[in-house]
Amino acid sequence: MKNFHPIVWNWFQKAIGEPTEAQKLAWPQIKDNKNVLISAPTGSGKTLSAFFSIIDDLIQKGLNGTLEEKTYVVYVSPLKALSNDIEKNLRYPIRGLSEKLEENGQPEVHLNVGLRTGDTTPYQRTAMFKKHPHILVSTPESLYILLTSVSGRKMLSSVETIIVDEIHALVGDKRGSHLSLSIERLAHLIQHPLRRIGLSATQKPIEKVACFLTGSPDVKNPNCEIINVGHKRKLDLAIDVPRSPLSPVMANEVWEEVYDRLEVLIHSHKTTLIFVHTRRLAERMAHNLGNRLGKEFITAHHGSMSKDHRLDAEMRLKEGQLKALVATASLELGIDIGGIDLVCQIGSPRSIASFLQRIGRSGHHIGGTPKGIAFPLSMDELAECVAVIHAIKRGELDELIIPEKPIDILAQQLVAELAGDDYDEDTLFALVKKSYSFRNLERKEFDDILVMLSEGYTTRRGRRSAYIHHDVVNKKLRARKNARLTSLTSGGAIPDNFDYDVIMEPTGIFV
Repeated sequence: MKNFHPIVWNWFQKAIGEPTEAQKLAWPQIKDNKNVLISAPTGSGKTLSAFFSIIDDLIQKGLNGTLEEKTYVVYVSPLKALSNDIEKNLRYPIRGLSEKLEENGQPEVHLNVGLRTGDTTPYQRTAMFKKHPHILVSTPESLYILLTSVSGRKMLSSVETIIVDEIHALVGDKRGSHLSLSIERLAHLIQHPLRRIGLSATQKPIEKVACFLTGSPDVKNPNCEIINVGHKRKLDLAIDVPRSPLSPVMANEVWEEVYDRLEVLIHSHKTTLIFVHTRRLAERMAHNLGNRLGKEFITAHHGSMSKDHRLDAEMRLKEGQLKALVATASLELGIDIGGIDLVCQIGSPRSIASFLQRIGRSGHHIGGTPKGIAFPLSMDELAECVAVIHAIKRGELDELIIPEKPIDILAQQLVAELAGDDYDEDTLFALVKKSYSFRNLERKEFDDILVMLSEGYTTRRGRRSAYIHHDVVNKKLRARKNARLTSLTSGGAIPDNFDYDVIMEPTGIFV
């Protein structure tokens, strides 16, 4: 690895060891300033595949006296918990490299890592704007907010690289479409080429994911170096079926059998991670297992819990204080949560990628063997579990379907971008078309959205929701006064809740 600083490379060999295949292939491409998409199994060092050569570049800037107090790298992850985890894990190599430089009599190089998610306190956000971090760790929604705010745009104007982790979790829904437009807005803001790096263990078709990352409309020429070392690892998988017959609805006695089996498994393993599909079930299962094993050894983890509770649960799990943790998808992706021996999936995993990611939390280190057990709760789920495990053994993956030009996402992003700068119609249309999700957007569709955003719509109380001024003669666009506040408070593609009113017709009675 001749392009690395000798001290940096020496630290890696002593602290980490030999690089993995993904790292060996990725680092030269990133050093050449190319867009890179990395597909490698969980626990194969993907994070350092993306970050280590960039950290080396920043350290060399520091040693040369050219490291400025500005943001060079934005790292985006789909989960707040994953963002918190990466921010902590980045500090380990940065701290180790700082000590190594000091040992060798080199000047001090202070690399700052900042965290901006929904968990970040107002004080931390203000401090970040006063002293810009060299590496910013964020989520898609927080990146959108930064791109819309005045201080956020100023901080992001110096960015050179964006890293999108667990990209497969974003590509297949509107949240990914939202992020793709944010990336193009960032590229337009910085006015110089934006290096893009994507990471995931489960990507199919990988060429389309590469196009999503770079915005290239041509699958045969994605303008991206694809590093695919596979997603398969040696796995220890099983299905556990209760003694009582499975039925469409689980009876209480069957649940008792599931709890009995989980209790045996938890006792026979050091740390067990249990995945469920709903937040209510996570808390109920944690309560019932706590009554059996001790409340201090079992807890729940999901997105609706407070930041303090989630961080405490993650820390206790890493430190080995918990025997088991019951979680929703909030812990599904590449979080380093310590020495997990076993992953239990309650119910069908519903997808190949989801099951691979979840069982990958166990044995989450180079050379480790993930161990997972599925607990189907009905005959249909039993069939699904068998199909998923059979597909994994054949090396198959779910095919990702990328949403095509969702206009609700486009309307959000248009208002947000105009809140930051004035545009002419053609320039704004060209920016939108650079997003892979909107590559097929017709000009008439774009113009229709501009009409809606500039004229609003009629209600009983008059016209409302006009957010932009549209000069149709000169083809100029600018935001109204309410545009920025509306964009900051109403952005994103995650619904506020998943509840629906059930109304009995024709009486109109609320059920």
